[in-house]
Amino acid sequence: MSDNEDVTRRRLYWHSRRGMWELDLLLMPFLEDRYDQLTPSDQVLYRELLANEDQDLFTWLMRREWPRNTELRRLVKMIVEHAETTDNSRRQAL
Repeated sequence: MSDNEDVTRRRLYWHSRRGMWELDLLLMPFLEDRYDQLTPSDQVLYRELLANEDQDLFTWLMRREWPRNTELRRLVKMIVEHAETTDNSRRQAL
C-alpha cells in the first residue's frame, strides 16, 4: 500500500467511526471487509456517503428510509446486506 493509500485508508477509518454505536457496527466491518473489493466508483460513493449527517445515515442504515439517490441507495443496501450476512455467519459459527 502506498503512503497516499495508507493516508486515505486511515481517513476512511476515522470517518467511518461515527460516534453512534449502531453506525459503527455497520460501517466499520463494511470498510474492513468489503471496501477494497468495491469498484473505484463505489469507493468514491462510499466516501460521499460518509459526508452525510449521522441522522441521515442512521435512518438509511436502519432501513427506515432509503436515500433518494439511487446509487447511494444501492450502496446502503450493500452495507446492510453485509451486516446481515456477517451476523448470520457468526450465529452459525456458534
